[in-house]
Order: sequence, then C-alpha cells, then structure tokens
Amino acid sequence: MDDFRGQTALVTGASSGIGLALAAGFAHRGADIVIAALPNEKLATAAAWLRARHPVTVHEIGIDLAFEEGPDKLAARVAELDLTIDVLVNNAGFGVHGNYHTLDMEQNHREVMLLCSAVERMTHLFLPGMLERGRGTLINLSSVQGFQAVPHMAVYGAAKAFVLSFTTALWAEYRASGVRILALCPAQTETDFFDDLGYQVATGGRMRTPEEVVATAFRGLRRGRPHVIDGWQYRLSANAPRFLPRGLVARITERVLHPSKMTRPARPPRPLLVDDAEAGANTSAA
Repeated sequence: MDDFRGQTALVTGASSGIGLALAAGFAHRGADIVIAALPNEKLATAAAWLRARHPVTVHEIGIDLAFEEGPDKLAARVAELDLTIDVLVNNAGFGVHGNYHTLDMEQNHREVMLLCSAVERMTHLFLPGMLERGRGTLINLSSVQGFQAVPHMAVYGAAKAFVLSFTTALWAEYRASGVRILALCPAQTETDFFDDLGYQVATGGRMRTPEEVVATAFRGLRRGRPHVIDGWQYRLSANAPRFLPRGLVARITERVLHPSKMTRPARPPRPLLVDDAEAGANTSAA
C-alpha cells in the first residue's frame, strides 16, 4: 500500500516544510513528483534537492494558487507535461494573526482563496481522473485548529474547518471507489509558517517536525482514516469541543493566542535538507 512506483504525485506548497517533506515521502516510495509553489528560488532549490536524493522524475511549477485562475493554470501546465496525476496533495497555505478588524482585507481574501477555493477547485480538477481509473490518493491539509474556533486567527481556523468537513464528506462519498482520501491535521510544526507569521505560540509544548507529520499521514492512509491528527497531545486538544462548551474552548484559545502571549521570536531557520529516513519513511513516528 506504500508502493507508489509508476505513479505521479502533485504537491502544492512544496518548496519547504510539510509540503516538501510529503513530496520526499512519496518520492521515497517511488512516485514521480510535481511540486508547485510560488515561483522563487526556494522552489528551484527544493526541486534540485529532490532530484539529487531520489531516482524519480521531478517537475517544478511556479504558480500562485491564491488567484482564482491559479488552479486552472496549474492543471494546464500539468496537461502540457502530459502527466497523469495519481496523488494530489493540497498543502499550500498561510495564516495571518491579530484582531480581525485590524487585518488587511485583501490578505484575508487571499487566505480564503488559497485555503478554501483552491483546495476545492484542485480537487474538482484532479479527482475525476482518479475515480475513472479506480485508484488514487487525495490529501488535503487541514489543521488541529479546524476542530474549533480560533480567535485572533479567525479566518484561518474557519478555512481549516472547511477543509476538514469537505474532505471528510468526500471520504464518505468515495470510500469504495479505490481512491484514498485523507484530511491531514498537523498542529505546531517546525516550518516557515510561524516565521512568516512572525510569532510562535507560547504553549511550552514541543513543536512537531515535518517528517513526523508525514509519517502520520502515511499511517492514516494505510488505516483508511477520514482524518488524522499529528501528535497525541494535539489529538486530545482537538477533541476538547466534544466534552466542553464551544464558547469555553474559544475563550481558552483566545487567551492562548492573544497577541500578548505570542511574543517569542520565531525559531532559527530550519535546514531545507531533511534526511530521507525522516521524510515519512519511519512510519512509527507519533
């Protein structure tokens, strides 16, 4: 079930972090890779690294999926390359933090376009082919924050809740189709996300690594789960709204994510080059 030889995986937001680790995980299992991300030096560096480490074909496509036409342009580029996409990973995303009324309206709109509209459109573009062939893999990146309201990151949390609900519905619709569908729900992970945000959440807990998230993803695929949460402590927190009033959970989250609590500087830059054995190959990781 972990053999992807002869298949092609398209991973968005794959120039670093979880996206790159997922691309490496599929390459380690024999898949050819298409990585799509913003057109910059990081994308070229990621593609070169994958080619150097894995005996598979790697294509890179520079694209901004936050624009309405982005997914269709990406699909057109894939068609120009005469590729059949067997695995789709919708990973591209970003978040903004602060009191909602102070945030830039255009940034909020881009967040919704990338985290919701692009995920839905990409799925609609590539899922039908998988269904026709009777096999395929779809992974949509949600978040542990998709299980509850997220004050000070209201748009991000709502968008991840959309991805979780959307993907779980597709899992139920197509569970007998031969296409594996999974909502992957990481929590605090050592990626560029918090660097771009400018903060880290001062919870005191250990941040997960992208390689641990990838191991969790492949475990979820093997078990046929509709969603999987990375890290046992985050599985506990994600289930809090089941046992506590939603308003209480939101108030607790508001205190944790209040700007005054997010004062630690972002971590030092994490090396791009991860070890193959960590890129999801060690599936015993929590």
